[in-house]
Amino acid sequence: MNREVIIRSLQEEKTWDVVIIGGGATGLGSAVDSATRGYSTLLLEQADFAKGTSSRSTKLVHGGVRYLAQGDISLVLEALHERGLLRQNAPHLVRNQAFIIPNYEWWDGPFYVIGMKVYDMMAGKLGLGPSEGISREETIAAIPNIKTDELRGGVIYYDGQFDDSRLAISLAQTAYKNGAAVMNYMKVTGLRKNDQGLIKGVTAIDEETGREYKIKAKCVVNATGVFVDDILSMDEKQLRKTTKPSQGVHLVLDRDFLQGDSAIMIPKTDDGRVLFAVPWHGKVILGTTDVLVDHPMLEPVATEDEIEFILKTAGRYLTRAPKRSDVLSVFAGLRPLSNEDDDAETKGISRNHKIIVSLSGLITVTGGKWTTYRKMSQDIIDKASLVGGLEERECITANMPLHGYVKNFDRKDHLHVYGGDRLAINQLVESDKSLGEKLDPEYKYIRAEVVWAVREEMARKLEDFLARRIRILFLDARASLRMAPAVAEIMAAELGKDENWVRTELAEYEALARHYILT
Repeated sequence: MNREVIIRSLQEEKTWDVVIIGGGATGLGSAVDSATRGYSTLLLEQADFAKGTSSRSTKLVHGGVRYLAQGDISLVLEALHERGLLRQNAPHLVRNQAFIIPNYEWWDGPFYVIGMKVYDMMAGKLGLGPSEGISREETIAAIPNIKTDELRGGVIYYDGQFDDSRLAISLAQTAYKNGAAVMNYMKVTGLRKNDQGLIKGVTAIDEETGREYKIKAKCVVNATGVFVDDILSMDEKQLRKTTKPSQGVHLVLDRDFLQGDSAIMIPKTDDGRVLFAVPWHGKVILGTTDVLVDHPMLEPVATEDEIEFILKTAGRYLTRAPKRSDVLSVFAGLRPLSNEDDDAETKGISRNHKIIVSLSGLITVTGGKWTTYRKMSQDIIDKASLVGGLEERECITANMPLHGYVKNFDRKDHLHVYGGDRLAINQLVESDKSLGEKLDPEYKYIRAEVVWAVREEMARKLEDFLARRIRILFLDARASLRMAPAVAEIMAAELGKDENWVRTELAEYEALARHYILT
């Protein structure tokens, strides 16, 4: 993905079939869908791909056990179907994960076994494995550090787990390979309209150079997540917000806190929500919370109440209760919940997506979740073809492998998340042995990954690499600070930047990373 080449295409007098605003899961998925139907497609992201919500999930590809309990059957069916397709289309990024629900009351076992059997049945042939009740001894064997006082047994079931921002990069590459132009650090600042008030394109500014571009389009899609109202306000004065941002916080701990390969699902916390403890990239993710926030932001910050809630709840189930000093990283994300109702309890708001078409022809999507990104994208481009007067073409993404698709790989090799690109990264090392050196002695990441991220994955800033091309900011924020100087020097050489750039990037990154460290 070459940013300079794409910028040259923006200088041409061209009318795009579809322009998509937003480079998260929904926007990138829509770019893939649009490009593979043969529509000329341009995606514009104000920061980096998946900078916002789409890199800050609980890392689960799931039907949603909680949604089943709420009776949202249609969403669960759709999500379970999409979970199976995603596992099929990106096996290097999505895998099966065993979850255990520990039972401490005699009625919990039968209750959850029945519920999870329904979950299995709804997944059909795309199921990941059968759920079943397990004994107290089997539960302890699976999770050796689970609290055993009054433990009666457990229920094991299977869901999907993934690397969210790596999947986002794979989608960007898939869209690009199929003819789409995808741009990060290109902020849309206005909507262009004809004399009849219908949208005919957008105005955007390159955040790196400050240059403004006037872009023509037959159809414009607003897929900006928690920022959809900002784009809608460019279209017309709003009387009501369409989105309720809800914050979810996660804490990352050392792997010792979850011995064994199974994840824990705590089905009902003090406030009636679900808490997960999930193994991920050699660490453990604890989360999440669900708290309304007033204003969306690119870098949400965890509150003390959310941090203490997660630590306290996890401590009730683990023999070694985690403390603040054990937290390697803390990250927060904002869910773009649809504001269809006035339910102040975010847990009661549906995760279904909603597509709105304004009188001007602007297409806006609200709600949704990572698991259903492909179906959301299909619905969006179906609508876009109608609004833009495009030739009707079938969606082909249901059974389409994503960039990097490989069937056979070693999950113990940290480069497996690159899929088929792993071979090219190894070739870089063969051509220059210094690129095989580790960025930090405690982690497996190597210098070649920095070069690859700049040349092939459009990494433009230090944060892009440390937070989203590799996940070290989310896994161990202090380690990411140790790696930062070496990464900045490599990126500067690749991007043709000077020492002033290096100093600025390091200062900005240090200020950012401090929000991921508990003191």
